[in-house]
Amino acid sequence: MYDFMLRPEEQALKAEARQFVREEISSDFLRQMDKDKITYPREFVEKLAARNLRGIRFPQKYGGREMSWVAEVAATEEIGCLGTALGCAFVMPSIVGEALNMFGTEKQKQTYLKPYIEGKLVAAEALTEPRGGSDFFGAMTRAELKGDHFILNGMKRFVVGAEGADFFLVYCKTNFEPAAHKYQKLSLLIVERGPGVETEYLYGLMGCRGGGTGRLVFRDVKVPKENLVGELHGGALCFHQMMIPERLTSAAGCLGVWGALDLAVRYSDKRRAFGQQIRKYQGVSFKIADAITQLDAARALTYMAARAVDANYPNVRRLVSEAKRFATEAAWDVVNNAMQVMGGIGYTDVYPIERILRDIRLGMIWTGTSEIMNLMIQHEYYNQVLDPAYDRRLLEDDAMHPDASERCYTDEDMQKVFGDMQ
Repeated sequence: MYDFMLRPEEQALKAEARQFVREEISSDFLRQMDKDKITYPREFVEKLAARNLRGIRFPQKYGGREMSWVAEVAATEEIGCLGTALGCAFVMPSIVGEALNMFGTEKQKQTYLKPYIEGKLVAAEALTEPRGGSDFFGAMTRAELKGDHFILNGMKRFVVGAEGADFFLVYCKTNFEPAAHKYQKLSLLIVERGPGVETEYLYGLMGCRGGGTGRLVFRDVKVPKENLVGELHGGALCFHQMMIPERLTSAAGCLGVWGALDLAVRYSDKRRAFGQQIRKYQGVSFKIADAITQLDAARALTYMAARAVDANYPNVRRLVSEAKRFATEAAWDVVNNAMQVMGGIGYTDVYPIERILRDIRLGMIWTGTSEIMNLMIQHEYYNQVLDPAYDRRLLEDDAMHPDASERCYTDEDMQKVFGDMQ
C-alpha cells in the first residue's frame, strides 16, 4: 500500500521480510516465547541469516547487503508484527553492528561483526545499570587497564540476550579522574561470555518475553585491550552513534502493529450486533479511523527520519527522537483501539491482541523514554533556531536584530515578517 515511498530494491526487501514472516514463524513458536518456554530465539536468528536478512545496511564483505536505512525500516516494519522480542532480535545486529562497523578495527569486524551477521554468533548490548536508566553517563561499571588487558567489574540490567548472547558490548568507566567531563569517562568493550560473566537473574516481563532479558554481573573479567571499540574514554561517541539505530528501529518495529489493526478491521466486518456489522457504528469505525491516521502519521515520520539518516541530514538526532516518541505512543493507541473494537474477546488469548498490547508498552520506555525523547527534541530544535546560520525568513528581518531582542512584537511586526508567507 505504501510502496510509492520505496525504491524498487527497498520494495523487494520488504516483500522478502513479509514472506519470511509468513513462511518461517509459526503461531506456536510465538506462543512458546510468550510463555517463556524459549529462553532466546536462536532458531529465529539462524533462519534470518539463512535468508540474508541480517546486517542489511552493512558492507557485503561482512555479510551485509549495503542497503539504505529506509530498506531496513521497511523490513523492520514487517518483522515487527511478530512482536517486540523477535523484533528486537531482528534489529540487534543493526545496533551492535553500528558500533563495530563505525568504530571497530578490521580484526574486530572479522572476529565479531561478520559471524554475527552470518548468524554464527549472538550479541547483546549492556548499557543500563541499577543506579540509573536514563542517566547513562553516570555508569558505575568500571574497567581498569592493566597492561594489555582490562579488569572489568560491575553490573548491567535489562540486557536483552543476557541469556543467549555469545558476546556483549559493554559501556564502562575507564577514566577515574574526578575533573574529567562525563563524556570522557566511558569506553566501549567487547566482552565474550566466559569466566566472571554471569547471568545472575532473568526478569519476569509483562511482555517482550523469550528474549533472555536479564541482569549481568562482571566479576574481575579479563578483557583484552584489543577488544576496546573506538578510542579509550571515547565511549560517548559510540553511544551517540548507536542511539540512531536504537531509536529508529524502535520506531520502525512499532509500525508492526498494523497486524493488530488489520485483525480488528476484519473482526469488525464479521461481528454483528443489533442487526448489523459493528463496523457500521461510528463508535467502532471512528476508532479504526483514529488508529489508521495515527499509524500513517507514525509511518511517515519514521520513514522521513530514515531518509534523513541516509542523506546525512544535520538535524537527524531530532528527527529520530521524534519518530521514536511518536511511533511508540501511536502504536500504544492503535493497539488500545484495536482491543476496544474487539471487546471482551480481544482481552483473551484467543487472539494475539492482548500479547501485542503487553509487548508494545515497552516501546515508550526502552532506548530512551518518551520524556527523554522530548528533552532531545526541544534541545536540538533550540540549538537549530538559535544558531546564527539558521536561514529561516524570520531572521532576515530587522525585527530580530539583537538590539531588539527584548521588544514585544506588535501585530504590525508579525505582518511585516510573515505577511507574504501566508
